[in-house]
Amino acid sequence: MAYSLKPPYLQKDETRGDYQVWIVDGAYIRGHIDEEFTNFGQHYRYHYIPEKEFWLDKEAEHDERVFFIDHLLIEHDLMAKGASYGDALTQADRIERRERRRAGDVRKVTHQGKELPDAGAVKERLWKKLENGVNVWIVNGRLVRSAFDIDFTAGGHDHVYEFVPEGEVWIDDSIEEKERGFVLLHELHERNRMAIGLTYSKAHAESSHLEFRCRHHPDELHEALTTEGWA
Repeated sequence: MAYSLKPPYLQKDETRGDYQVWIVDGAYIRGHIDEEFTNFGQHYRYHYIPEKEFWLDKEAEHDERVFFIDHLLIEHDLMAKGASYGDALTQADRIERRERRRAGDVRKVTHQGKELPDAGAVKERLWKKLENGVNVWIVNGRLVRSAFDIDFTAGGHDHVYEFVPEGEVWIDDSIEEKERGFVLLHELHERNRMAIGLTYSKAHAESSHLEFRCRHHPDELHEALTTEGWA
């Protein structure tokens, strides 16, 4: 595989049948190859991943590798047979969700798993309370994915997710410290734009562009965050 930049591999994790699982530098991928790379991926979703490889982002916190690998096995197999990404994702999410329940994650944020999850149970620490009243929280990303939205990635806010309380922005604790500022910028900009009426798709596209620029020009990050209310 040829890259104009360095390959993102960090370590070989395990082999599953014909597939090699690699731990990769997700921050590097998002900054230099694809800003939309999430927690994991396979060839039919991300063309730059070799066909027989699964890539897992290096996690800052909780180990979710077993969930992600089971997901990728289903997703890759279905897409190799011609399924659309949407259909493959639905099937893979179903398997992954079942594994998360078996691991006991849902019970950690509900009473016997028979009520709506408690948003407070996933919060780890308040990062900052902004002057406009918005609270930015570092949250347990694994529990958010297990109990609220299995596709939650990097961060989110109340204008996108109904489970995020009003006036809050959540940052996934699986995002490493060196990358959190860029994710924060994305979420604050996106929330501010949606607050004045932009659709999610337009606000997200704008935010991704801004995030990608600051990843390439990190000296602009502080000013960009200040513009979005981080002071």
